[in-house]
Amino acid sequence: MMTLDRCHTKISRKIVEILMLGCVVFFMSGCDTSRDSAVPVSISGPTMGTSYSIKLSELPVGVIQEGLHKNVDDILERINDQMSTYRQDSELSRFNRFAGRDWFDVSPETAQVVREALSVSLKSGGAFDVTVGPLVNLWSFGPQQRSRKVPSDGEIKDTLAIIGYQHLKVRTKPPAMQKLVDGLEVDLSAIAKGFAVDQVAELLIQRGVKGFLVEIGGEIRTHGTKANGSPWTVGLELPADDQRSVQEVINLGDHALATSGDYRNFFIQEGKRYSHTIDPRTGRPVEHRLASVTVIAERCMSADAWATTLMVLGPEKGYEFAVGQDLAVVFVIRDKDGFSRRPTPAFNKIIATQEKSG
Repeated sequence: MMTLDRCHTKISRKIVEILMLGCVVFFMSGCDTSRDSAVPVSISGPTMGTSYSIKLSELPVGVIQEGLHKNVDDILERINDQMSTYRQDSELSRFNRFAGRDWFDVSPETAQVVREALSVSLKSGGAFDVTVGPLVNLWSFGPQQRSRKVPSDGEIKDTLAIIGYQHLKVRTKPPAMQKLVDGLEVDLSAIAKGFAVDQVAELLIQRGVKGFLVEIGGEIRTHGTKANGSPWTVGLELPADDQRSVQEVINLGDHALATSGDYRNFFIQEGKRYSHTIDPRTGRPVEHRLASVTVIAERCMSADAWATTLMVLGPEKGYEFAVGQDLAVVFVIRDKDGFSRRPTPAFNKIIATQEKSG
């Protein structure tokens, strides 16, 4: 599984404005956020060890920007208190320290995300696994001191004994989690950002915002259009180790998008490259040619989890799995001469539909 938040590299998305007029008008308008004119609005701030950025086509009548900004911050702060592994007093950190086998009470939101994670784990045969953290640390991709050493077979075997989604249980009524082995830890970073994007998006819809783009640490969801009526466009980054450039620009429509890749975080020992994408089934970094994978879905939580899953499965098995699950995905694969692009039929269908509507 792609390593989680602390070492889980979700590719930073560069939002590409094909028609810059709306952006220019915003900056030239300064603090003018009149609700009687379609003036675009931006909200941003730090969260979840990264940052968030929100663009609104306009503020609905009766909605004040400062109040909406606070509402967004309150949602993100609550999710951090529930699911952060950096906060020692978060629900998840307390669960990870819990040594018993009894049910551990959590919030409905945490139970919902864990339930979704376990569903993806089951469907993917364990390619997605939120208990993989100890393996991530073992391979020097976690927050601990990084030795950049390849662990021994014995160390890998011992660590595999304390991970595994099958050792984690969750219930929603009442919401609680349970460990079935000692030492089990959960890190939701490969799915929690997507959940946070969805929560913010739902808030904006409830408040009557007609068009928006929400981005948290590279996870994106869009709705409606920009202030000038043009669609929200997103640039997909070329997965190169030594440069940052846009490979493809898409009209996302009312969808969410997440991308995972292995080209920002790796180490080389004795001429061999070790990716930070750890397969929880083997305990070792993946060795396939898949450089990045981008998933489009209705919910960002789903796109987030599937992007991680497919990075583990690789270009062949991942593609077959994505087609079988009717997932909208584009795979970028390393070739001798650079990269090749392989979209699924569902991805092509969404892009074609959005191009017609745009």
